[in-house]
Amino acid sequence: MSRRRADSHGSLGPDDEVVPYSDDETDDELEPSIDEQPEGLPSVSQLSDLNWQVKANDRSFCKQPQFQKKFFLCFKRCKYAGNAIRTYKYNVITFLPLNLYEQFKRAANLYFLALLILQIIPEITTLPWYTTLVPLVLVLGITAIKDLVDDLARHRMDKEINNRKCEVLLNGRFQECRWMQIQVGDVVRLKKNDFIPADILLLSSSNPNSLCYVETAELDGETNLKFKMGLKVTHERLQEESQLQSFDALIECEEPNNRLDKFTGNMLWGRERFPLDLDNMLLRGCKVRNTDECHGLVIYAGSDTKIMRNGGKTRFKRTKIDYLMNYMVYTIFVLLILVCAGLAIGHTYWYQDVGSRAWYLYDGLNQTASYRGFLSFWGYIIVLNTMVPISLYVSVEVIRLGQSKFINWDLQMYYSEKDTPAKARTTTLNEQLGQIEYIFSDKTGTLTQNIMAFKKCSIAGRVYGDPNNPDGSPMGHDKRPVDFSSNIFAEKKFQFYDHHLISCIQSKKDKDVLEFFKLLSLCHTVMVEQREDDLVYQAASPDEGALVTAARNFGFVFLSRTQDTITISEMGTETTYEMLALLDFNSDRKRMSIILRFPDGKIRLYCKGADTVIYERLSPNSKYKDVTQEALDVFANETLRTLCLCYKDISRADFDAWSRKYKEASIAMRNREEALDEVYEQIEKDLLLIGATAIEDKLQDGVPETIAKLAKADIKIWVLTGDKKETAENIGFSCQLLTDDMQIYYGEDVNEKLSMRQNSRRNEPLGKPKKIKERFFPEGGKNALIITGGWLNEILYEKKKKRRRLRLRRLGKKPSPTSPQDSQPMNDHEKELRQQDFVDMACECGAVICCRVTPKQKANVVNLVKKYKKAITLSIGDGANDVNMIKTADIGVGISGQEGMQAVMSSDYAFAQFRYLQRLLLVHGRWSYIRMCKFLRYFFYKNFSFTLVHFWYSFFSGYSSQVAYEDWFITLYNVCYSSLPVLLVGLLDQDVNDKLSLMFPKLYLPGQQGTLFNYKNFFISLFHGIFTSLIIFFIPYGAFLQTMGQDGEAPSDYQSFAVVTASSLIITVNLQISLDTSYWTFVNCFAVLGSMAIYFGIMFDIHSAGIHVIFPSAFKFTGVASNALRQPYLWLTIILTVGISLLPVICIQFLCKTIWPSVGDELQRNRRKFERQAEEPPKEKPTFQRGARSRRSAYAFSHSRGYADLISTGRSIRQKPRARRDAPESIKEAPQAENI
Repeated sequence: MSRRRADSHGSLGPDDEVVPYSDDETDDELEPSIDEQPEGLPSVSQLSDLNWQVKANDRSFCKQPQFQKKFFLCFKRCKYAGNAIRTYKYNVITFLPLNLYEQFKRAANLYFLALLILQIIPEITTLPWYTTLVPLVLVLGITAIKDLVDDLARHRMDKEINNRKCEVLLNGRFQECRWMQIQVGDVVRLKKNDFIPADILLLSSSNPNSLCYVETAELDGETNLKFKMGLKVTHERLQEESQLQSFDALIECEEPNNRLDKFTGNMLWGRERFPLDLDNMLLRGCKVRNTDECHGLVIYAGSDTKIMRNGGKTRFKRTKIDYLMNYMVYTIFVLLILVCAGLAIGHTYWYQDVGSRAWYLYDGLNQTASYRGFLSFWGYIIVLNTMVPISLYVSVEVIRLGQSKFINWDLQMYYSEKDTPAKARTTTLNEQLGQIEYIFSDKTGTLTQNIMAFKKCSIAGRVYGDPNNPDGSPMGHDKRPVDFSSNIFAEKKFQFYDHHLISCIQSKKDKDVLEFFKLLSLCHTVMVEQREDDLVYQAASPDEGALVTAARNFGFVFLSRTQDTITISEMGTETTYEMLALLDFNSDRKRMSIILRFPDGKIRLYCKGADTVIYERLSPNSKYKDVTQEALDVFANETLRTLCLCYKDISRADFDAWSRKYKEASIAMRNREEALDEVYEQIEKDLLLIGATAIEDKLQDGVPETIAKLAKADIKIWVLTGDKKETAENIGFSCQLLTDDMQIYYGEDVNEKLSMRQNSRRNEPLGKPKKIKERFFPEGGKNALIITGGWLNEILYEKKKKRRRLRLRRLGKKPSPTSPQDSQPMNDHEKELRQQDFVDMACECGAVICCRVTPKQKANVVNLVKKYKKAITLSIGDGANDVNMIKTADIGVGISGQEGMQAVMSSDYAFAQFRYLQRLLLVHGRWSYIRMCKFLRYFFYKNFSFTLVHFWYSFFSGYSSQVAYEDWFITLYNVCYSSLPVLLVGLLDQDVNDKLSLMFPKLYLPGQQGTLFNYKNFFISLFHGIFTSLIIFFIPYGAFLQTMGQDGEAPSDYQSFAVVTASSLIITVNLQISLDTSYWTFVNCFAVLGSMAIYFGIMFDIHSAGIHVIFPSAFKFTGVASNALRQPYLWLTIILTVGISLLPVICIQFLCKTIWPSVGDELQRNRRKFERQAEEPPKEKPTFQRGARSRRSAYAFSHSRGYADLISTGRSIRQKPRARRDAPESIKEAPQAENI
């Protein structure tokens, strides 16, 4: 199937290469007079928005009255935040009241508190107060301890960050301070490898021209370095401590916001105004690299910093089962009220007809029947309170804690290379892991390792990279890598398997091969440092670093560069070339070039770039075009990222003429970039093709297999990334999220389909009944969406207006768009319909990739799916730009890799590799869901069975709130007699083992569909409990009716009846959980038998004469158990009761598993066969290949600018002022992966 190539430049829509921000102005809102502003200065409208003022070295400036804001009633505080961060919820004073307030927001806890108050009232109480107080205190205590432990961990993390050290200029000298003591307006000094404590304006550094290199892994997950630069005036005048002390500039800038890619401001110093932009800012969360020392001014601190603003709100997450459980508790409460009201009415009529006339029932209280019925109502509320099970919440917390520990202890989710185990950072969401429908994943650092490897190349029409012998013949099974040990500069980790290529280079016979690697070693913007007899490269992108490293291993070693020269070693011979011009890469050009003068005077242009732009500029006489195009198709089908390499010889006269135009364009005051691009076009033509490179953007291990398994479990995966479209699309194919038989739709296609749906909706006559929603892709087949952030804003109408535009509209200068012809929605309802249409369309697709999206857009996409699909979502990422998305999703997962810990700190679960996600969901998530559902079904059943016996008994006790059991049995039933077996099922039960869970992902579907626990299951448990309670009451009742014991004693008394019903209940519910247990261990067996043994042991103890003598009022069933249970026919009654209670259950389970077996039942039946299959070693799968030739353009290049501007201007190389000590001319250190 043919697909269009991803190219948006011909469309009239948004620029696919630009990262938009939904909270910023759009193109139509820019000032019309912006071109008339002096270059480099903010516009008038921008100046009006610069409301944030900072005075250097003046802490008192921010405390002035005009900077105060109200925060509560009439109380005011400074609008400038301190630098301390706070993520904890409680402190010493607020813990108890706040925690109790949060706990009593749970309806069940509030209900039991009211119940406890009722039990204190003597006229109402029918049970001792301790039967409610003990469980309530236990529930509140366990939950409070868990909350305290979680909050103490947050306290420790906050304390660790807030107590980091930094040098601050105070009282004329730099003093070591904690981060929490830093304030807006302070001048700070940072050193190499320091984390940046706040958003800081760079003033000066130890590097030339006050360059400062920072690693932004905490912000965006990228490990390649970015450069920042101080203003020329601060670079020249703020080098010494005394100069910094006298610095008194006023900074005017924008209010704190979440824009990571924008900063606007100006600096007033003396009588001059200097413009500021993002290149002058060091953002909190970044790390200083390759810079010995730098100085900066704190602009935003603490919660005002951009990284904190991007964090999003911390949301209290609860599972779907939690909500369902609450609604079921409300249902039980309503049933309880109705039952108690019915029994109270029954007592009223009974007292009128019977009770008031029976002299032996006279209690001396002259109360009316209605009043007695009223008291009976509250009495039954107390008696039947176990219908609303308080111990349910304690048991659920214990089970969740245990399941979290199993995740932490899982060695198969332990990453030994980084000594990183999986970590469940919350204990409240485990069963939700078994219900995930949508996964939203970041790309860089999550799906990929952000490591590029040179895999293959095509040179002069021949493809190299497959395992070949030196003579070009294919290797056998013994695939050994090329030995580069003879090259002293070789990178030890570099691996290449084509020995034929290295033999061609060493023979020096193939000039094209030599020219190919010479180009790679010369045409780049990489910087180099000599460190301990080793070369360390620092590239603007990992792609470029991989190409230069490849050339280095093949004998063409980039050694050094100055502003106008570049030196390489060509097969051991050192050669220096004069650099005449460096034409840098940008997202429009998709290529870069370098013009060099060779030692013999020859001038040559080397160029590398995307095949789509290179082929348009090739000379008609260029060779190898067709064969290279075939190679590019092969590389693209193998999901490799490709670049074309070409060159051109230039005469001296042509270069001189071009050079004059280049200099004119480079000093243009307006539209400089456009002018330079035009000049570049003039020289980059009639090129001669040499070949192409193929780079692998290394996926993390097991990513394609994980995505395939999750897809089989009907989990949809969306990739949300800030990367460019081509890169994101290529990774989609690499990880098999996209396949060759998919029809791919881009932003313009989506917009067109949605607009058609919107117009048809507008044209529908009013009052016409709505039709069933039509599918966007009625033809079926596999479809995928690839949409950029710009198109996302366009499609979803996420265009917030600037305040000035709103003022203009209020004044009537520009009407709001309300007509159907406008691009904007007519009203909020239409906007919601448009968003719902987009979600519907995206959910019809097999894969969705959103690229060039901002952190806020990532969160918005997640929120849209949650809102319109009511689906359970999971977000997974590794950088600070993923935090908002992680917090928005129902479950957030952080990758604890080399990119820092911001995502992990905000996540619910954390591990080191994406592939562990399949085990987290398909094993731990599924087990947790099954266990929790089974636990809840059984828990409701056993409580209904227990409580409703009181209901049946009331018909024979005059509806008098008399209990059917002994008080101590009621107290201990949920604590000792029936709790352990069901707890162990909730902790240990599994229908199939972990290998089969991964082998058959379809087992995950019941969790998504919610079939194991819903209102249907709840009512089944209710009717099952009613049936059991009927049997447990009426069979012993029938047995006791008009009977006589063997010894002439009458065991048909109330207390003996209570013992028989209680014994029947305990045996029944414990055998019932045995029938529901799928995975038997010694512990389960011990719990079931032990619970029954504990019941009989405690019963005989509390029915003994000894304890009655000590506590006569508390223990009144003296000798009842020993008397009743020595009657054989009572044991027969118990056996009959248990048998009749369980027989229907056994029959139903047998019929269901034989006639209507589920997938799990089939697996259990053939478990041994499947387990043997799971133990067999998996067959090797062939490398994934894409069959279509239509898609290339998977070019490998940085999506941000390189270092060309620094190199060509010499700003990174030129000598520094005398006031500063000399520093080496090159970068000091390559980035090292470190975590906070």
